[in-house]
Amino acid sequence: MGAIRTTCAYCGVGCGIRAEVSGGNGIEAAGSGDGDRGVAITGDPDHPANRGRLCSKGTHLGETVGLEGRLLYPEINGKRVSWDKAIDRVARKFADTIERHGPNSVAFYVSGQLLTEDYYVANKLMKGFIGSANIDTNSRLCMSSAVAGHTRAFGEDVVPATYEDLDQADLIVLVGSNTAWCHPIVYQRIMAARAERGAKLVVIDPRKTETCEEADLHLPLRPGSDVALMKGLLAHCREAGVTDEAFLAQHVATPEGFWEALGEGADLWSTAATCDVPPADLRAFYDLFAKTPRTVTLFSQGINQSIRGTDQVNAIINVHLATGRIGKPGAAPFSITGQPNAMGGREVGGLASTLAAHMDFAAENVATVKRFWAAPHMATQPGLKAVDLFRQVREGRVKALWIMATNPAVSLPDAGLVREALDTCPFVVVSDCIADTDTNRFADVKLPAAGWGEKDGTVTNSERLISRQRALFPLAGEARPDWWIITRVAQAMGWAGHFAYDRPADIYREHARLSAYQNDGKRVFDLKSQAAISNADYEAMEPFRWGGAPFADGRFSTPDGKARLVPVTQMVLENPLAKWPLTLNTGRYRDQWHTMTRTGLSPRLSQHRREPMVEIHPEDAAELGIAADDLVRVATPQGESLFRALLSEGQRRGEVFTPIHWTDRQSTGGRTGLLPRPLVDPISGQPGFKSTPVRIEKVIPEWRGFAIARTLPDVIPAAYATRIRVPQGWLVEVAGEGDPASVAKAVLPRGEKIEIVDSARGGLRAAVLAEGQLIAALFITRDGRLPSREWLIAQLASADTASSIELLAGRPATPQVDRGPIVCVCFDVGMKTIVEAIATQGLISVDAVGAALSAGTNCGSCRPAIQRLIVEHKEEAVHA
Repeated sequence: MGAIRTTCAYCGVGCGIRAEVSGGNGIEAAGSGDGDRGVAITGDPDHPANRGRLCSKGTHLGETVGLEGRLLYPEINGKRVSWDKAIDRVARKFADTIERHGPNSVAFYVSGQLLTEDYYVANKLMKGFIGSANIDTNSRLCMSSAVAGHTRAFGEDVVPATYEDLDQADLIVLVGSNTAWCHPIVYQRIMAARAERGAKLVVIDPRKTETCEEADLHLPLRPGSDVALMKGLLAHCREAGVTDEAFLAQHVATPEGFWEALGEGADLWSTAATCDVPPADLRAFYDLFAKTPRTVTLFSQGINQSIRGTDQVNAIINVHLATGRIGKPGAAPFSITGQPNAMGGREVGGLASTLAAHMDFAAENVATVKRFWAAPHMATQPGLKAVDLFRQVREGRVKALWIMATNPAVSLPDAGLVREALDTCPFVVVSDCIADTDTNRFADVKLPAAGWGEKDGTVTNSERLISRQRALFPLAGEARPDWWIITRVAQAMGWAGHFAYDRPADIYREHARLSAYQNDGKRVFDLKSQAAISNADYEAMEPFRWGGAPFADGRFSTPDGKARLVPVTQMVLENPLAKWPLTLNTGRYRDQWHTMTRTGLSPRLSQHRREPMVEIHPEDAAELGIAADDLVRVATPQGESLFRALLSEGQRRGEVFTPIHWTDRQSTGGRTGLLPRPLVDPISGQPGFKSTPVRIEKVIPEWRGFAIARTLPDVIPAAYATRIRVPQGWLVEVAGEGDPASVAKAVLPRGEKIEIVDSARGGLRAAVLAEGQLIAALFITRDGRLPSREWLIAQLASADTASSIELLAGRPATPQVDRGPIVCVCFDVGMKTIVEAIATQGLISVDAVGAALSAGTNCGSCRPAIQRLIVEHKEEAVHA
C-alpha cells in the first residue's frame, strides 16, 4: 500500500501528512488491528497548509498510534458488554431522563477532536430531536470569543484571512500567541516572509516567549490591557489620518458616539500607563502599524481566554475595519485556532450558542433548520455553555451527560468542581479512545471510539481549508467511529429514519446541503458545490477552502451588508491582593498536546519539559526564597498543586506561568486545571484562564529522587510524583516526607536486586535486573546529589549489561559526553552539543547550526531556542 494522505491530529494549522504504513497492519489488512502498528510520518508537500513541513508533535505521530491505553470494548459500570447492550443503556437512560425531567435535563459535551461528520450528527441529535441546545464543546475554552467577535462585527463567524496573507503582509502582529511553540508551522511561514520580503514582526504578550526571539518589537503588556492597547492604536490611526473614510462610509456601520467615546483615556501616555509598557515602544508600534497598510494581526488564546475576550477580539477587528485592512491580500485580523477541527465544529453548530451552518437561534433560522431536518423537537434558544453546563450538572439540573473525546475533569477551570459534578451526576457516558482518563473514571458507560489513524472524515483548519482525514489502520478491538455511535443511539431512541447513514460521505453531503439550504448569499459559509459529491469524489477529495476571499467586495453577512464597529470596554485591572499577590497565566508546552493522552506516549516528545514547571521571575523568586528546581506550591481560592520552579527573565514581575497538560494519570502535581477561577466572558462564555490571582510558596520535602522502570504502578506513594515516557519505560521524579520505603516497594519489581543505603546522607540507591537486564532503578537522597538520568534511561534499552557498581553509581566507568537538555526533539540534539558546536565551529546563525547538527531544520520550533544560545555564546563563536 502506498502513502495515505491525511491530516495531523493536533492544532488548527491543519497540516497535511503522508503516512506509510509498514507491515500488514494497514487499513487493507484483515483482522481487528490489535497487533503492532508501524507507520512512517512525513509532511505532505502538496498540502497548502504546511507544504510538507511538520512540527515536532506531527513528526512523531508514529510513536502514538499503538494500542497502549486504548479503550477497546464497551463497558457498563466497569464490566465489558456488547455494543447492543451499551447502546440500549444509553438510549433508555437518556429517553427516561427526558420523559421525566424534560429535554434540558440532558446534555452533550463534545470536542474539537471530533471530525465534522461526528460533530454534525451530535448537533442534529441534540438540537433537532432531543429538543435542547445543551451541546457545547471544549472549543468553548479556546476560541468562542473569536466566534462572538466575528459575529458581532461581520454578522457571521468568518475568519477573513488565509495563510497566503502572511506571505504578502509587510507587518505581522502576534497578539497573545506563543506561535513558535503552539503553531510552529505558521511561525515558520512568518519567518519565511521576514526572510524573503522583509516583513516586520511585532509580538504583544506579557511573557517574553520564544516567539519574541526574532521579533522587531516585543510589547510585554499588563495582562488584560489589550482593549486599551487597541483603542489607543485606533485613536492614533484616526489622528494620523490613516482611517479609511471611504470604506467606513460605504461598508461599515459606526454606532453614534463611537469616535467621541474612543478618545477617553486613549492617548499615548494614558495607554502606556494602563498597559505598563514604555511610551517609546508603544509609539514605535503605533507608527509602524499606521504606515503599513498590508498588516495581518494574528490572535490566539491570550486574547480569547479572558473575561473580556470578545471585547478584545472586537478591539482588534475595529482597527482593521477602520483602516480598511480587511478583504485585501496581506491585510486582515486572523484568529488562529487551537484544535484540529475547532472550525468544523463551528460550521455545524457544535457550540451551545449557535444552531447549525453558521445560523443563530433567530426564529427564521430555527424554522429553516427544523424544515430541513424534519425535526420533531427543535431547540429554539441557546443552551448551556461549558462552565454553566457543569455547574448545572453539579446542582442536579442536568441529570444525564454524554462526554465525547475530551477530558473536562482536567481542562475546565476549577476542575475540582467539575469532578464533584461528574461524581454526583446520575448518568455519565464517555465515548473516548483512551481507557483511563481523569474524566472517564466517573463514567457509568464507556464507549470505545476510533482514534486518530482509524478515523475517516473531514476537518477544517484555521483558514477555512477543508481536508480529508483518512484511516491508516483497521478499527482497534470493538472501537467504532463517533458518528456511528451517535447514530446508533439516535436510532435506538426512535429516530432511525433520520439517522440512516452508512458512511461519513452521507453525513458530509447532508451537512453541505444544509449550508446551502435557503441561504441565497445570506451567509459566506455555503458548501452547495459539495452537496451532491459522489462517494468516490469524497474519498479522493483534495483540500479546498470555502468562502473564497471573504469581504473582498465590501459586503458582510449583516442585514444591510455592512460590518459593525463595536464599542468595547477595557477590563477592570485588579491590583495585587494581600493573600493572592501574583497573577497566574496558563498555556501550552512546545511538544505536548492538551492532556497528554496521545503525546504522553511518545518518548521523544516527553524530553523537552519532563516536569510541570511554574515559571517565575528571578526577582520574585528571590523575595520568596525560591531557587531554580525547588518544589513550589501554587495555590488559588479554587485549589492548589505542586510544580517545579523554573526561573525566567521572560516573566513579568508579579506574574507566573504554568502548563495545562499534566493530569492525575501522569502526576500528583502540575494540575493547572484546579487553579483558574470559573469566571467567563459575559458574551462568549469563554473562561478567563490568563489572569487568576495566586500565591506560591516553597515546599521543602524530606527527600527527593527519581526512578526509571520498564513498568510503573498507577499510584506512586509520594507527595510529588510525576512520570514521563522514555525509551522502553518510564522516568518518574519523586519527593516526599517520611520513610521512602513505600516508594521503593511500589516502583521496584521482583527480580535480582542490588542496593546500597547511605545512612550518613539518608540516601538509597537500588536496581533490579531480570536475566541480566536492568528493568528498574531508584535513587533517593535527603541532602545529597543525584546522578544524571540520561545514562540510566539508556540502560533500559541497552543489550549490554552494566556492572553493579556502574548501576548504583548511576554512571558508566568511562565518562560519556553530556549532551545537556534536549533542544531539538526532531533530531535529538542537546543544549551542550549546540553550545559546543557554536564555540568550536564559530557558528553565528541558526542556519549554520542546522547545517552542522541538523537541529532546527525540520519543524523549526526549536529555532528561537537555538538563536538564544547563539546570542548567549556569540563571543565564543567569534573567537573560534
